[in-house]
Formats: sequence, structure tokens, C-alpha cells
Amino acid sequence: MVEVSIGEFARLSRLSPKALRLYDELGLLPPARVDPATGYRWYETGQLERAGLVVSLRQIGVPLARVAELLELDSDVAVADQVIGYWSGVEDEHAGRRELAGYLVRRLTGDSTDLYQVDTREQPERRLLCLKRNVDQAGAWTLGREFVGLIQSRPVPRLPGRAGAVFTIYYGEVSEDSDGPVEWCLPVPADDAAAAAAGFPELTLRTERAHEEAFVHLGNTMASPPRWQLLQEVLRGWVARHERLPADLAPRVTMLAMRPVTSRSVPDVDFAVPLA
Repeated sequence: MVEVSIGEFARLSRLSPKALRLYDELGLLPPARVDPATGYRWYETGQLERAGLVVSLRQIGVPLARVAELLELDSDVAVADQVIGYWSGVEDEHAGRRELAGYLVRRLTGDSTDLYQVDTREQPERRLLCLKRNVDQAGAWTLGREFVGLIQSRPVPRLPGRAGAVFTIYYGEVSEDSDGPVEWCLPVPADDAAAAAAGFPELTLRTERAHEEAFVHLGNTMASPPRWQLLQEVLRGWVARHERLPADLAPRVTMLAMRPVTSRSVPDVDFAVPLA
């Protein structure tokens, strides 16, 4: 490998010295050698491919923290799979923004056409194991992974069917600007609730009263934040048109695991608002 100065590497990679220093601090693109006496950075021309990958990932909007995770993967195929998944999420979010914008235009111009079918269902009184925290948009995913990891780490009794599905309650707006709070919940049989709670000291046990819900069934689609907002607007409009009262202003996303559960399983999802 040919060793070059940071200035020459900046020219070859088209990255400024400022960017190279940042990527070094984050561990994305450390120099091949640092002069112990002067602190001057030297790079190898073989690092240009990694530099190009970092630049490409940033150009498609991958956050720096996610770039670091991708660079730790052990194969190019694994990186490619992650890029496919990331870009699918970007396209879904863009589609959600387009739908939300269209809905807002229709509402503002007096068009009340329903975009989604809204149904209702009864939920029984349930005992819930919960994890609640104030989180922004990035933290919401971290909280979800933490909760799912917990309930998968040890045996826990489950209720059958939709009533026993894991669900998330959004008590407040979750975005880059607003941090919830958000609560992840797992319904458990009432007779086993105390024992289950003892096995999960990280979680809180509480009771949710029986209630009716208005909901939109999404199937195997995990919607992006703009589409969650759209669904909330759709349900708010439905509640008003049917002269119903929401029990609270906290929508929820229910995720029913479809058997058999594998690493590639996708839950059956719906978005609901409790009714008074």
C-alpha cells in the first residue's frame, strides 16, 4: 500500500481534512499511521475504497452512528442487506409523507374521503408488563429493541390472539423535536401476572381496563412516522364523524407475532385509538 499525507488523501478521496478528522474521531476512517511526535496523520491508498463507502452511505442519508454499525459488519453482503433495509425504510417514510401531505390537502379543501378502513373491537381488561420512557425518534427504536430483548430473554406467560399481542402506546409526539413518552406493553394472564412481574424487575406491572378501540389494520406493514401521523389524523376524523369520544389521546400500535416466529418474521400490525 502507498502511504500518503492527510492532504493528499483528502484530495484523492475528495473529503476535506475537517471530514477526515471527524471520521477519525468516530472510528469510521482512522489513519493508517499517526506520527507520535507531530500528531500528523498518514493514510494508505487502500483506504480510499472505505472512504468512498462512507461518503456514499452519508449521501443516501445514513446517520453517522448507523454508518459505524455498517462498517463493523463482517461481509460486503451483510452491508448490502443493511443498505437495502435502510433504503426501504427511507422510501416508506417518503411515501408516508406524500400520503400525509395529500390527506392534509384533501382535509383543508373539504374532501372527507377515507384513506383507510376503520373498524372497532373490544379489548378485555388486561394485566400488562410495561417499559415506559421519554424517547425521541431514534430512541424509540432503541427502547423497542430493549423491550423485545427483555421479553425474549426468559419465559413469560402469554394471552392468546390479538389481546395478547405486544403493543406500543405513544403518549406524546415522538420525533427529532419531541420525546414522547412511549410505553411498550406485553399482556399477561391475570393469574400469572404477579409471578411474571417478579421475573422481570425491569418492567412495571399495571392493569388496563376493558375498552372499545377504533383501529386500522395494516397487515405486515411497519409504517413510518409520517404514516403514523396520517393514521392518527384518519382515526381522529373517524371519531369526530361518528360522534364518539376517545378515551385518551394516546394512540397505540399493536404487533401480533405470526407463528412460526423466525428471524425473518414480520408482525401483523394495526394502529388503534381507545374509545370512551
